[in-house]
Amino acid sequence: MNGEHARGRLVLQLSDPHFGTEQPAVVEALQRLVAKLVPDLVVLSGDITQRATAAQFEAASRFTSGLNAPVLVVPGNHDIPLLNLGLRMLAPYARHRRAFGAELEPSYETPELLVLGVNTTRAWRHKDGEVSAAQVERVAQRLRGAASGQLRIVVTHQPVAVTLERDQANLLHGAGAAVRSWSEAGADLILGGHIHLPYVLALHELTPGLARRIWAVQAGTALSSRVRHEAPNSVNLIRCEPQGQARCTVERWDWVAAARSFMAVSRHELRLERPPAHGSQPLPIGGYPGTPGQVVQGWFR
Repeated sequence: MNGEHARGRLVLQLSDPHFGTEQPAVVEALQRLVAKLVPDLVVLSGDITQRATAAQFEAASRFTSGLNAPVLVVPGNHDIPLLNLGLRMLAPYARHRRAFGAELEPSYETPELLVLGVNTTRAWRHKDGEVSAAQVERVAQRLRGAASGQLRIVVTHQPVAVTLERDQANLLHGAGAAVRSWSEAGADLILGGHIHLPYVLALHELTPGLARRIWAVQAGTALSSRVRHEAPNSVNLIRCEPQGQARCTVERWDWVAAARSFMAVSRHELRLERPPAHGSQPLPIGGYPGTPGQVVQGWFR
């Protein structure tokens, strides 16, 4: 077994960088962290920009192009123009697509990973997100087709569960139905952002009737000066264990100003369910998709 298979796979979750409010020292530290960790995939779970300007998207694109990993990006509410109403109504994702490609719900798949992006933004909403019944079913179908050894990750922008009462208003509309459906279909993790607060929640303990383990993994803001007092800039590193091991770990890495670097501050070991795959054949070993800095549009679709 070679070193890559022995270590499993690494997914680095960045959220809410809000280019336009990024801090240069934090950007440089995150670039160093990515070079050190060499993740197999970088996930950006929305709010890539502060005001969806062309310059902000260009800055974000330059940043992702310099990362030594494939990048999966979903939009957040800040990635739709706020003040340019014509663009917001007629072509809300034009700048996002120019920077990251036409696909707003990208996917990434290897023998160890299935990562599915969901666009939870709506041009007619200011900041709230929603997931439609059609989106829920489309994701569930992909999950049902997963191979038994894959870690199955769904990525939204708005959270499906919160820890603080004041964040209830930020919950994803349709989250309850989505969690139930995706859990039944085999999802392991639901990644989110939006509220700039990192945490891990056992959804199977919070939601009555869920028959299998499923976890919410929320990330703070990776780069922005718009931090909450509860948490500094932070990112999540998800370690997908080698095939056959029903667990993964989530490490939180915080920006530590005194050290001018990101440092690991917490670690959660998450137990997973591993039911038989729903009739699909595992992908062949080898030929891992994605090249450094390449934006994922949908592998093995």
